[in-house]
Amino acid sequence: MKSIRLHGIVYALLTALVVISLTTAAFGQGRRGGAGGGRGAGAGNAGGPPPGVGVDRGLGNASSRSNGRSDDGLGNASDRSNGRSQAGLERARIAGTNLHSADRDLRDHPGIANTLHTNANNLRSGYQAALLTNPNLKFGQYVAATRLAQNLGGRFPAVTQSAILAGLASGHSIGSTLQALGLSSREANEAKKQADREIKRSRK
Repeated sequence: MKSIRLHGIVYALLTALVVISLTTAAFGQGRRGGAGGGRGAGAGNAGGPPPGVGVDRGLGNASSRSNGRSDDGLGNASDRSNGRSQAGLERARIAGTNLHSADRDLRDHPGIANTLHTNANNLRSGYQAALLTNPNLKFGQYVAATRLAQNLGGRFPAVTQSAILAGLASGHSIGSTLQALGLSSREANEAKKQADREIKRSRK
């Protein structure tokens, strides 16, 4: 009886060892299979586009679009700058032509400066300064504005050479400028006629 029980115990132990061995082997295969599946998934990514390619392409397109706008902006700024330069050159050309005419007028009619109680150099310098603000100002207009201010300043303090020149620079006539400075239409016309007579006498 003891021998039978001993054989039974040995048989049970052997059976348990076999079961444990089989379970361990199956578990190991499962882990290796899982690892292989993971590597397979990684290999699948290797077949696609390199990491970051899509992002780089998007950034490149955005950069191109930005550069296009920048180029357009620089081009427009250059065009505007060139336009301003051309306008400045034209203003300088007109002012130079008017100043040349004034030099000739002063040379041919030296009495103009005497009538305005100044000398030719000061009269020319004043006109040259006025051309910086209004290059279209004629020398005759400058002379008239100067004489009108001398004749009217005592009765109408607002009537100054600068005020008359500012009116001319704004596109107004001498008559309308004088009225804006406080003269009536009749007073403005009479003042203009008097100044014209005095200037004409200075040219003889």
